[in-house]
Amino acid sequence: MSDSDRMMRLAVYALGTGNHSAGWRMDGATDRHSSLEALKQIAATAERGKFDLFFLADSIAMSFNDHPSHQSRFEPLTALGALSMLTKDIGLGATVSTSFSEPYNVARAFSTLDHISDGRVAWNVVTSSSDTAALNFSRDALNEHDKRYEIASEFVDVVRGLWDTWSEGAIVADRDTGVYLDDSKVKELNHKGTYFSVKGPLNIERSPQGHPLIIQAGGSPAGMDLSARVADIVFEVVQDPAAAKNFYDSLKGMALKHGRKESDIRILPGVMTIVGNTEAEAKQKLNKLQSWVTPTNALSLVSARLGHDIQGLSLDSPVPEFPLTERSQGFSRTLLELALREKMTLRDLYNLIAAARGHWVLCGTPDYIADVFEEWFTERRADGFMILPPYFSGGFDDFVDLVVPELQRRGLFKRDYAEGTMREKLGFAKK
Repeated sequence: MSDSDRMMRLAVYALGTGNHSAGWRMDGATDRHSSLEALKQIAATAERGKFDLFFLADSIAMSFNDHPSHQSRFEPLTALGALSMLTKDIGLGATVSTSFSEPYNVARAFSTLDHISDGRVAWNVVTSSSDTAALNFSRDALNEHDKRYEIASEFVDVVRGLWDTWSEGAIVADRDTGVYLDDSKVKELNHKGTYFSVKGPLNIERSPQGHPLIIQAGGSPAGMDLSARVADIVFEVVQDPAAAKNFYDSLKGMALKHGRKESDIRILPGVMTIVGNTEAEAKQKLNKLQSWVTPTNALSLVSARLGHDIQGLSLDSPVPEFPLTERSQGFSRTLLELALREKMTLRDLYNLIAAARGHWVLCGTPDYIADVFEEWFTERRADGFMILPPYFSGGFDDFVDLVVPELQRRGLFKRDYAEGTMREKLGFAKK
């Protein structure tokens, strides 16, 4: 894909209470994540801004000291079913873990949603990273990291295989002949692997996209290999331009080794944008949000992201050289490398993670944010961005009403949706 053909892609990370842990405290902000009205409003704003993807993350464990939207949240596939009726063009993505699901159920659910939405759904493949979640599924602990990815790799292959058990045009429904199904266009899968045995076929006809899109966000070697092989969209945790460029080039190169094209994967770094008409106004908004962060909440978030309990450590001491753990290696590696490179204290890291849970924070005027996005896009550090508004709807309105028009004026972002399925809108070939 040439530079002239490339178009920036934008996704929104939908958390009803805002992506900042204290975002819900802003005047007029929504204060519920388990609210269809809140999610409907976010999706409507995203469609007004011509966003490519509305994204719902998920966790199957509850933590009392975690982000507010993680304490009460909808099951995401049910929510997407409702949102598919309330939206027209935007893609709808949701997380489902391979650690606590079965390939047949996942293949069937996403195929159903793809039909309901006229071809607009995407599956975010995760392996789960919390032993607390395992306790909700009659297990004492998760499998170790690399085994989880081995299971995930086979899991995805089975799901994609099930989607392919139906060819297009299998349902004939010929009233004259009485033939309803062309049996030659439906086949069994008969998968027998290391972790799964699935006969098939799927009991629903081929969906509009053939294959709903696959999203992945693993930053470990195993996670990157899975992304390079199967992902259409990759979410990236990033803080540094050089690290972003290295990740971008590495993942695209790995995709080539799997027989894919560079354009088969779109890489979207996560970024919390805090927009003001002036730099001072933007900083004032950030400072107000930061003033509401409680030590208990922030320390819990830092411990979760690093995979190490920092309770009791001096916040003014340098960040220790913690080893990587089994949990969220992409986040912990990025944050630890940043902390050591910038000689950060735990308090510095505390402030960073409290703002955006470890993601990049970009605070400034619409022109400034557009300048940074344009540089990252044209330098091929990113194919677009996962926007994490600090609060809804005001923090998201700021981006849609002020930054999006500037990106459009520069010819970096579309002014309207293309026709077709999500896969076609993004320029991917139909599966």
